[in-house]
Amino acid sequence: MEGSALCRAINKVKPYIAIVSLQFGYAGMYIISLVSFKHGMSNFILTTYRHLVATIVIAPFAFVLERKIRPRMTLPIFLRIVLLGILEPVLDQNLYYLGMKYTTATYSSAFVNMLPAVTFILAMIFRIEKINLNKIRSLAKIIGTAITVAGAMVMTLYKGPIVDFIKSGGGEHHGTTTEAADKHWVTGTIMLLGSILSWASYFILQSFTLNKYPAELSLTAWICFVGMIEDGIVALIMVRDLSAWKVGWDSRLLAAAYSGIVCSGIAYYVQGVVIRERGPVFLTSFSPLCMIITAALGTIVLAEKVHLGSILGAIIIVSGLYSVVWGKSKDGKGPETDEKIKELPITNNATSINVDGAANIVTIPASNNPFSTRGT
Repeated sequence: MEGSALCRAINKVKPYIAIVSLQFGYAGMYIISLVSFKHGMSNFILTTYRHLVATIVIAPFAFVLERKIRPRMTLPIFLRIVLLGILEPVLDQNLYYLGMKYTTATYSSAFVNMLPAVTFILAMIFRIEKINLNKIRSLAKIIGTAITVAGAMVMTLYKGPIVDFIKSGGGEHHGTTTEAADKHWVTGTIMLLGSILSWASYFILQSFTLNKYPAELSLTAWICFVGMIEDGIVALIMVRDLSAWKVGWDSRLLAAAYSGIVCSGIAYYVQGVVIRERGPVFLTSFSPLCMIITAALGTIVLAEKVHLGSILGAIIIVSGLYSVVWGKSKDGKGPETDEKIKELPITNNATSINVDGAANIVTIPASNNPFSTRGT
């Protein structure tokens, strides 16, 4: 009895431990990536190498561990993987990196706090989240989303004076980077907004795709592989100098390896598992922790200056996010929240088959012939 209770308790806290660990991983990526950019690495090349590393690391595990449960690949699923590769490896990451270069790592990580609100809005549109205006929890989620958007507007429209938490040297170098950030602040903010929208869309599409392809490791490997090809094409178009692809034993290699293993390979897999268990809104509700970690590291490692507008906006965003998370936590386990995620219209004509006993139900369109192949 005690062992059973312990197992249930561990299973209950596993999603929380996984997501909190990811926030530390993302915070480290923001700092390391910004250092590599300052040493001349292109963000387009970094995303290509990042997913090359992720594919090499994840694909063998996917091939071996999911060989019995991996469903057949179909054309609709493969097209979704191609779209997932565009949304996350290409659009989200490149827009985010560009936005971070034009602003700061701290500002960019704070802006990610909009992700739960945007994901929640998209989840309502696609009916993953149900809203009942007669329920307090639904009102809390709606009000929290509005507050989150208001906080993002404060960060965008009001910069304010510098709040220097830690006195550090390197003032002349930092002054130059600050002037550049000021010049492109609006452009960077727009890119960050585009990144958040792409990221949220990725989570929504991933939740639908996992219904049809319930093999998280294999989906991760596919998204990384397809994303690597798509990123490589974009990089060859945007960066004409072939010497820019050279990396040595420096921050550029560290950025590619770290982001590929931790923030693409491991993160995509963990995100897929958590989305299947708790949904995309739960997954994105821990982003404020990443902001706090990144702000601390950015101030200490990069001597970044935090502006008052960023602090005020972040406080407002976290307040709104708390309201969203509270409302989400009150959803409970009723029929309103446990209903299976509806499939997208393109696979309405489908049949279900059982794969590997009763463990996984995989839905494959009846009108398409499956073919073999094998995400972020």
